[in-house]
Amino acid sequence: MQYTIDATNKKLGRLASEIAVILQGKKSPKYEPRLEGEDKVFIKNINNLEVSGKKMKQKIYYRHTTQVGHLKEQTLEMLWQKKGPAEVLRRAVLHMLPKNRLKIKRIKRLIIE
Repeated sequence: MQYTIDATNKKLGRLASEIAVILQGKKSPKYEPRLEGEDKVFIKNINNLEVSGKKMKQKIYYRHTTQVGHLKEQTLEMLWQKKGPAEVLRRAVLHMLPKNRLKIKRIKRLIIE
């Protein structure tokens, strides 16, 4: 099944959790936890996505280069300006999916227009 979601005036976290549930297949009557599911999610009007509170300045994404002292950090505002709201939403959904072998297959069914 295909779901089309309009992101206008929706909060980032609530939208991401709704998408994660759909991608896992939990809204389908044929839900099976060991299968990746069949549902696709299309997101429209991603530029009108809202972030509440002071998260733009206070939320920090970390990554490590495996070298000593190379912990890189990036705020939500920097990521939003550099890669856009589509990447911010994709990362939020990615972190809400179960950490297993199906994670990559499921996130590929998220299409942001």
